Amino acid sequence: MIPTPPILSVTHEVLNQAHALENYNAYLNNVPLQEAVAQQGAGWAQDWLIARGAETGSAEWIEHGRLANANPPQLRLFDRYGNRRDEVEFHPSWHECLGWLKRHGCDTGPWADPKPGAHVARAAAYVMFAEIEDGSLCPTTMTYGAVPVLKHVPEIARDWMPKLLSRDYDKRFIPAAQKTGVLIGMGLTEKQGGSDVRANTTRAERMDDGSWRITGHKWFLSAPMCDAFLVTAQSPKGLSCFFVPRWTPDGRLNELRIQRFKEKMGDRSNAGTEAEFWGSQGWLVGEEGRGIPTVLEMGVYTRLDCAIGSTGIMRGALSQAMHHVGLRSAFGKLLRDQPLMINTLADLALETEAATALSMRLARAFDAQEDESENLLRRLLTPVAKFWICKRCPAMVAEAMEVHGGNGYVDEGPMPRLFKQSPLNSIWEGSGNVMCLDTLRAMGRHPKSVDVLAAEIAPALGKNRAFDAFAAKLKDGLANPQDIETRGRELTQGIALAMQGALLLRHAPAPVSEAFCASRLAPNHWGAAFGTLAATTDFRTLLDRAWPGQT
Repeated sequence: MIPTPPILSVTHEVLNQAHALENYNAYLNNVPLQEAVAQQGAGWAQDWLIARGAETGSAEWIEHGRLANANPPQLRLFDRYGNRRDEVEFHPSWHECLGWLKRHGCDTGPWADPKPGAHVARAAAYVMFAEIEDGSLCPTTMTYGAVPVLKHVPEIARDWMPKLLSRDYDKRFIPAAQKTGVLIGMGLTEKQGGSDVRANTTRAERMDDGSWRITGHKWFLSAPMCDAFLVTAQSPKGLSCFFVPRWTPDGRLNELRIQRFKEKMGDRSNAGTEAEFWGSQGWLVGEEGRGIPTVLEMGVYTRLDCAIGSTGIMRGALSQAMHHVGLRSAFGKLLRDQPLMINTLADLALETEAATALSMRLARAFDAQEDESENLLRRLLTPVAKFWICKRCPAMVAEAMEVHGGNGYVDEGPMPRLFKQSPLNSIWEGSGNVMCLDTLRAMGRHPKSVDVLAAEIAPALGKNRAFDAFAAKLKDGLANPQDIETRGRELTQGIALAMQGALLLRHAPAPVSEAFCASRLAPNHWGAAFGTLAATTDFRTLLDRAWPGQT
């Protein structure tokens, strides 16, 4: 007779595993963000941002972010009787996220309550929310960019601006006239053109009542539950921009037909669709035939959000990594005490602090639009910041994910979602090459912007040899027009690094700026991977700023 093996009531204990990061203050734990907010003119918002940081770091809001992505939207093309419905149903947590963003003015707050530093305060809140949920930032950003365009169109602004500036989130799928708050989307991209909107084939025909009939197909139409869209179409005078509401003024569903959902790698909480306009009713925005300048005015704002959104994703990845290493042991001691891990984390913290400094400085330029120099800097730095911060984000998030080992690769945790989200902002609103060409275009059309850039960098000169040499080389490169388009990425990267170095030299503690200049600006020193900072680096200062109290 074969003996029966003993029954074990417990096969193992859960040991040496970190618990979930929750119930912390995302603002108070982020010293570089606090300092950048004060430096860039929004010190008055500190208490408000502390309150927002407590919310975004809470278990409740972290769970809303998880649920919104674990339960993606559902497309309802028809009702049960066969009538076109073209509606998208979202999980309640998606609506909670949009409600938070609308309630706190992350869409139109700087216009509803204009004051010095309003765009900076909004950017800081946006960064913190990006740590926990990013899909809901898409309609928030599009609405943010639509306001400066639509406020110049009196017949549209009269009826729509009060609802745009409202802090009420109204999720109902009904005509805008019946709602307390609205959101704006956009439809630019077509399958044959991508970033080249001049290749669009969607057509616009003027009607007797002054409206236009829009007919065509859009390859990407994000957040189709929005109440109206800015759409590009070819009119008799060329590519133009049109305002297309979801419902017509007489209360009928406009002829905007959703074709299918896009099966995206990330951004799962947000509905990305293909859509067709079957003679949709719309109204001209801006001058006929001048559609590109019109949508570019919107694009300046949405590109800012790409930069600050990527900064938030990087910060979210850093927060998760810093939390993990304080609880996980290997080879006899905590990961946070392992020398090579210390170097890696400090490098990730340095990258995130530099991104924070640049994105907050750019936001300040949006606060001072009456200043010619700030306007020129805004025009130049927007594509620069979008290019560089969004390019650095995926590599940084991948390294932070590796800190967690195999646990970081499992979809139950937050790291895969951050990683799959990380490339999007580099693609959305113009790819990297488009941003570099736009940077060159800004300097070509506004030569004075190069002088404004030099003036911004000048206060940091003389503080660090590597920085001085890097700035001199950049100046020579910008002055040399030969093969300038081929060198577009090199020059755009150079501007971004010079700005980050200047901001850190002027405002950050010396160990931070010295580490940045030594690792990013000194010739032949920058390693191909994170974690290659010099052994003389003051690692503890960098880490204490990234996660106070741990070290």
